[in-house]
Amino acid sequence: MGTSPKLINSYLLHLGYNMWADREVPDWHSGYITAQPYLRCDRSLWNDVLARMVQIGMNMVVIDLGEGVRYDSHPELAVLNSWTPQELRAELARIRQMGLEPIPKLNFSTCHDAWLGPYSRMVSTRVYYDVCQELIAEVTALFDKPRFFHIGMDEETARHQRNFEYAVMRQYDLWWHDLYFLLEQVEKNGVRPWMWADYAWEHHDEFYARMPKSVLQSNWYYGAEFGPELQYVKTYVDLEKHGFDQVPTGSMWSNDVNFGRTVEFCRQYIAPERLLGFMQTVWHPTLEECRPKHVKALDQVAAALG
Repeated sequence: MGTSPKLINSYLLHLGYNMWADREVPDWHSGYITAQPYLRCDRSLWNDVLARMVQIGMNMVVIDLGEGVRYDSHPELAVLNSWTPQELRAELARIRQMGLEPIPKLNFSTCHDAWLGPYSRMVSTRVYYDVCQELIAEVTALFDKPRFFHIGMDEETARHQRNFEYAVMRQYDLWWHDLYFLLEQVEKNGVRPWMWADYAWEHHDEFYARMPKSVLQSNWYYGAEFGPELQYVKTYVDLEKHGFDQVPTGSMWSNDVNFGRTVEFCRQYIAPERLLGFMQTVWHPTLEECRPKHVKALDQVAAALG
C-alpha cells in the first residue's frame, strides 16, 4: 500500500452516528442503528484512533459529522454534547499538527440522513436545498477549504430503508438533479466532491453516462472473495475503464481479510494515476465499547501497509 504522501491512506471516523433508523430497531446493525438525542463519541477512543493512525503511517481521516456539530447555520440539528464549531476547529488544527489531513463527510443519501432532523422529511424541497447549501458552505469554511468533501449518497433504495418509519428514495432524474445540486454546492466552494459509487451497481449505463469525471469515487465491497466477475468487485474495474479517480474502500465488517485483499485487487486493476489511495471503515460508533472493532480495523491497515 505504501506510505507515499501522494497515496491516501484514510480511515472513516464517526463524530455523529445518527445516519440510519428513525425508530428503535433492536439488534439490527449491532444495536447502534437507531438515531439518538445524544452524541455517541468518546474522546478517549477518538484520540487513540488518531494516534494509532499516525503510528501506522496513515495520512487522512474522513470525519462523518452528522449531528456531531452544533452548526451556526442550523443549531437545531445538534444533540446533547454536539461539538461547537470552535471545538471542531481546535480539533482539526490538532489533527493537522499530527500529520493527518481531515476531510469532512455529510451523507445526503435519504437512507443515511437522520442527522438532518426535520429536514430529512423535506427532501427535494426549497427548504431542503437551502439547508444543504448552508451546511456545505459552513462545513467547508470550518475545514478551511479542504481538498475533498464526501457527500455520501449510498444505499438510497427501498430495501435499505425497510426498517424505517419514514422511507423515501429519489429516482430517475430527481436523483440526478439533487446530486448535481450537491456537487455544485461543493465545487463552488472550491472543493472536490467525493461520494460512494454503489449507484453504479444497479444503474450501470446511466451512471457512466451521467456521472461527472470530476467526482472522486469510492466503491465499496466487504466480502472475502475477489474476482473481476463479481458484481460489486467489478465496479472497481468499470470505474477504471471509464477513467474515474478512485479511493477503494474496505472494512472489517464481515471478515478479517477484506481490507488487505481490497488493496491487492485494486492495485492490480486500477492504474496508479487514478488510484488515489484507500479507505478503511469500521461502521461502529466511536465509543469505548466498540474499541476492539477499531483496533481490529486499524491492525488490518497496518498489515496492508507492512
